[in-house]
Order: sequence, then structure tokens, then C-alpha cells
Amino acid sequence: MIRSFVALAVPNEIAWRLEGAQVGMPCGRPVPPENFHLTLSFLGEHPGPMVEDVHYALGGIRAPGFSIEVEGIGLFGGGKPTSLYSRVAPEPGLLHLRDKVLQAARSAGLKLQAERFVPHITLARFGSGLRGEDAEKMHAFVATRMTLSAGPFEVEEFALYRSRLGKVASYEALATYPLERGGVSAAVSAGW
Repeated sequence: MIRSFVALAVPNEIAWRLEGAQVGMPCGRPVPPENFHLTLSFLGEHPGPMVEDVHYALGGIRAPGFSIEVEGIGLFGGGKPTSLYSRVAPEPGLLHLRDKVLQAARSAGLKLQAERFVPHITLARFGSGLRGEDAEKMHAFVATRMTLSAGPFEVEEFALYRSRLGKVASYEALATYPLERGGVSAAVSAGW
């Protein structure tokens, strides 16, 4: 079984800026900068042949490149935060690509759960959620970083990733898929 997702990689210069936003975090497990990404769709765990079918479907996507920008940080989980994230500004090209990714995954036979898409990059996780004083400290921490911004940066490709869980999750790009530049799309590169 392969646990996989489709995402956009974060360029190093943006990752360094986001890593700086983690400094002084009062609690939680920071995500290592090499693991920063913007998830387009979590696919779940499936046998290798099904993931390969998804790979071929993703390779058929034709969509233009676009640029995105990080605008501030926030907390998921309300009064009991579960993660710290950087917000990504709304971008029609991003939403278009996500729709194409969902269509491709479904055409390959995956049953994906309906979910609200909030474009973000996860910066830290808090397990089952913060409570009491820890939650208050994180809300105060976020308030000091509301003006964080990074980018814009050009998105020229997306990737199919394998996720391995552990004390620190590790992600491996199984394949990358270029976006069109000026109406031309390059070949898909895969690293099975």
C-alpha cells in the first residue's frame, strides 16, 4: 500500500522565509522546511497499481502555470488548534489545477472524500489539539505574525508524492508533471 498525495513543492527561498515564521513557537512540532508543500489532494492509501493509474491520469493534465503568494499565518482547529499554517492567497490557476487533479484521480478509480479546499502550507502540528494555556500562547504567537508574506513565486509543475509516517513524516516525489508555459507542456518525469 502506498500513502500518497498530489502537491506543489515550495521553493527554497520561500521555505526559508516560512522557517523563520516558526522561530519562537511556544509549543508543537514544527514541520521541517524540506517537507513544506501545498496539498492539492490527499489520495489516501492504495495498492501500487492504482497509484500508477493515478500517475498516468495526472500525466494527461494540461493546465497553465501561475504564481502564488503566502499571506499571513493561521491556526486550524479553532479553540483547540491542531496545526499552524501559512495562508496562500486565492489564485484562479491554483483552483483550476486542483479541479483537474481531482478529476484525474477520480477517473483513475479513486473515491475521494468531498472537502473544503483551503490553500495553505502546514508549518507545525499539535497532535490532538492544544488546550488551555498552550492554545492561548499559540493564538498570541499567531497574532504577532499576521503580516507574514512571501512570494509571489511561479508554479511550473506539480507532483505525486509518497508519504511515509513516523516521528517525522517523510515525503518522496514519485513523479512530477509540468504546467504549460506559453501553451507548451514538457514531458512527465517519474521516479518510481
